Order: sequence, then structure tokens, then C-alpha cells
Amino acid sequence: MTDSSKTWPVMSVAEAHAKLTAPGAPFEIEEKVIRGVPTRTWKNAPPTLRDVFVNGRRFAEREFLVYEDDRATFDSFARATLTLAHRLQADGVKKGDRVAVIMRNLPEWAVCFWAGQLVGAIVTPLNAWWTGAELEYGLADSGTKIAFVDDERLDRIVEFLDKLPDLEKVYVTRHAAASLPPKTERLEDVIGVVNAWGELAELPMPDVPLGPEDDATILYTSGTTGRPKGALGTHRNMTSNIGAGGISAARNFLRAGEPLPELDATKLPQRVTLLVVPMFHATGLSATVGPTLNSGGKIVLMRRWDAEPAMKLIEREKVSSTGGVPTIAWQLIEHPARAKYDLSSLMAVTYGGAPSAPELVRKIAEVFPGSQPGNGWGMTETTATFTSHMGMDYLNRPDSAGPAAPVGEMQVRDPADGKTVLPPGSVGELWVKGPQVVKLYWNKPDATAETFQDGWLRTGDLARVDDEGFLFIIDRAKDMLIRGGENIYCVEVENVLYDHPDVMDAALVGIPHKTLGEEPAAVVHLKPGGAATETELRQFVRERLAAFKVPVKIAFWPETLPRNANGKILKTELKKVFAEESAAA
Repeated sequence: MTDSSKTWPVMSVAEAHAKLTAPGAPFEIEEKVIRGVPTRTWKNAPPTLRDVFVNGRRFAEREFLVYEDDRATFDSFARATLTLAHRLQADGVKKGDRVAVIMRNLPEWAVCFWAGQLVGAIVTPLNAWWTGAELEYGLADSGTKIAFVDDERLDRIVEFLDKLPDLEKVYVTRHAAASLPPKTERLEDVIGVVNAWGELAELPMPDVPLGPEDDATILYTSGTTGRPKGALGTHRNMTSNIGAGGISAARNFLRAGEPLPELDATKLPQRVTLLVVPMFHATGLSATVGPTLNSGGKIVLMRRWDAEPAMKLIEREKVSSTGGVPTIAWQLIEHPARAKYDLSSLMAVTYGGAPSAPELVRKIAEVFPGSQPGNGWGMTETTATFTSHMGMDYLNRPDSAGPAAPVGEMQVRDPADGKTVLPPGSVGELWVKGPQVVKLYWNKPDATAETFQDGWLRTGDLARVDDEGFLFIIDRAKDMLIRGGENIYCVEVENVLYDHPDVMDAALVGIPHKTLGEEPAAVVHLKPGGAATETELRQFVRERLAAFKVPVKIAFWPETLPRNANGKILKTELKKVFAEESAAA
């Protein structure tokens, strides 16, 4: 885009959306009745994830997935996926059965996910950072029949395999052991290794009826009860991000008074994304892998995030976009070796999922002048992107999460009754509606009834929406903090601390952090005679929860923690204990 800051904008967001979504326009909208609720939908979006897979086949010879020395073209990815889909059918997987994917970001992850989709399974990506006990819960709660894991995840769940009667078989990839546990097979024995996928025979598409409202995924998100909740999503939920991502960029061109760029992906240079957020996240899967497969882009994967190796990859693969959480952008900007690498291919540095400072927006524009900063807001329950914000709009409103995609609706309601809709600019609880909002919580009817009402999702976020439709998140009504994009529900950590025999009272609060957004810290009051140390309590939590949930600091309170008249702990008071760290951040 050219520099149009002096005349920005030439049309409003509403005018741009109206032009882009009109009959015959590239992002045309039509209304569908979904589960009895009239809902705006993308007319031209792929109906199912199988259609996304088919669209990817248009780019047969292009590279799709790159991981270290492994490279898979769209054609070889398709051959491996179809081969695995037929194996799943041979294993007895039927439409609606649950198939779990539990591994770090690998090319095999995408193959396993789409193989499950092609046979009509409900694919259940589980958090690869979870402990063995947490993974056992996810497998048991979902009733998973077949699981795909990597070497590390197999080692975590092996002790629980006999306790999971629904789990019939586990396929493991990249495992070096000479022998495997019972009911476990090597994935390589089915599809081979990545660089040989192109030698597999091309099998036909499985004959399974699929529609937009069929169940497609269970994505787990922690709940305030301390137990993760599985958000049951449909094919329409998953494919709605394809339209949401495209219209955000198109909107900015129109608001700048510039002609729309070419939108046919077959006529465009290949976009290359360095994916550093996990595929098990809605952001990595629904907002990145799905749209990239649909449009013929390339995804570059890393075993783990490290800024300088990432810059080497950006230079080598001519990466055009990266991001995920503010941490990544900050580390690229501030790394002392940045000048050694050619990062001029970057066109977008985007993020979400954690608080970010307006300073970051200005820094991205300054350090990467050829790229656009971007962020957005969404939840697992909205299948990732609900609002998006980029370019000049983001520079002008750096504290906003942007406007909703035009298929989405937002209301700010009075938190007291959950019904009264407040006027623009008022702070209240955010409710959203749209084709990206999931159906329900798996096996959680009470939580479903509380959160999903008449097509609307009660987000638990306190927010305001200005008169132009830009969203501003004020606070989280739910007792939760976000560390580098990872949700940490305070009660889950607090419950573990309460299990320690020396702990009388415990509360988790967030400490601001420049790159991660915030980190968990705890305040505890010990029982009389209790002698637990900070090191001991941190280790106690580490043995029971994923590492990102472990408090980075634990302070000791001399008496019962302060509470209000209703008995709720006053966490605003406890945060003062860490005031020095907060000021430094």
C-alpha cells in the first residue's frame, strides 16, 4: 500500500464492508438459519474442511510445509493425508468418532488433522504443553478413539494408556525406541517419512457425506472451574476465518482510496508464513493453517521459538508474515543480531492473545517499514479471529483490537443482568454472535447454558465498542491471565497450591511483562507452623501442571488474604506486592 496517511480514511469501515460484501462482491454475505438462529455467513467460503483440502490441490507443485530439512509439496501432503484417511477407515473410524492430535508443530500434524476431517471424525487437538495427567483428562473427556502423538507426548501418556478404555490405538511419529507400548504403532509405517510422501500412491477421496454444520473439532480451553472445557466446533466455524482474514486487508485498501489487489491466489506470488504459535491453538489452526492451505501459501515451522534462528528462516525462506503473540514481535525488534539478516520480505507482523503496548505498533512500522503491524481479538469459542486490526487503522488506534468481520455482531451488555445492551462507548460485558462461534462445550451442559444463549456467546471480557465499531478490551471478567498467548485460569493454579499441606490461603495474579504480556505470580498465607519455601511451592506446582502455569514468583502474606464483603479475595491489593516488578516491566 502507498502512503495515504494524509487522507486516511476516504471511507468508513461500514462503507468499506458494504462494498466488499454486496451481492457479487468477493466477500458476499448471505443469511443462514443455523440451529434455529438467523446468522450472517460468507457465501463464498469453502463449505467444509474437505473443500479447503481440495482447494489446496490446485497448487500441487508448490511447497506447503517446511520443517528443518523436511519439505512437503501440496501434492505430497495430499497423498499422505489420503493414505492416512484410508487407514483410519480401516481402523473403524466412523463419522463423529474423536481422533486426537497431540504433537509439536510438525508436517505430520497437518496430515493427521486433515486425514481425520476427510473421514468425518471430530478431530481433537490437545495442548502439547500439557502434562501426562492433563492429557489423560483430554483423551478421556473427549472419548478419543485414535490418537496421533510425537515421541515426547507418547512418553507423557504411556502410563495412562491402560486407563483409557475408549482409546483403541495410538500412532506415534519420530520415536526412536526399538519397541513400542501395547496398542501403539509407528505413523511412518503408514505414510513413510515426509520427504518420501510424494512417492505414495494417490488414493481416492473417502466417501463420507459432510456439510457446513457437521461437527469438525473439539478445541480445549481452560474454564473457571479449573477443568478444561472442549469447545465443539463445526466445519463452518473453522472455514469462516478464511473470509475474516481476507477482508481485513481488503478493507484497508478501500479506506486508503486504493484499488483492490488481485484476490485470486492462483495468480499471486506465494505467501510464506513462519508459524510459531502451536497448531493446537485456534490461531495456529483455524486462522493460519486452514487459510494457508486454501490459498496455496507456504508454512515454515520451528521446533521451538528462538529469535535468531527465526531470522535465519525469514531470510532463507523469504517469509512474508509471522507473529502470534507480542513476545515474538518484541524479540525480533530488539535482537542485537537483527541487522545481520535480510528481513525485507516481511509484509505483516501480527499478533493477538496477549496484552500489547501501543509502543509496539510504532516500533514495527519503524523497524520493518515494508510490513504492516496487525492484531486482533478472538477466543477458542470464536474459533480464533473475530476482530482484526492492521495498517493505518492500527497505527491510529493502537489500543484497539479493531472492528469485527462483517459476519460478526458485537454487543456490550450490562454485566449485572447480561441482557441490557449498552450504548457505544459504554464499558460492559462483551457478547458476540457469528458463524465462527462454536456450538457448545463438550459434555458440559451447565457451562454451555451459561455461555451460549440464542446464538450469542458470553465472552466474560469487559469491553467497549466505539461508534465506528472498533473494539477495546478493558479487562477480563473471568479470573484469568494470559502469558504469551497461553490462557492461565487462576483457580486451577490456586487449587494446586491449596493441595500443599502448608498452604492456608492462595491467590494467583498477573505481573506485567514487556514481551509476554503478563506472567503468573502467587501470594500465599501459610498454616500455623507451615514452613514451605517459594522454591518448594513452585516445584509442587511444576510437578502437577504445565510449565507455563507455574508462578514465576511466590510472596508470603502474614495473615489471611484480604477479602471484600462477599468473601472474594481482593487481588488488586495483592498485586501491590509485586509493584516493583510491575514498574520495571
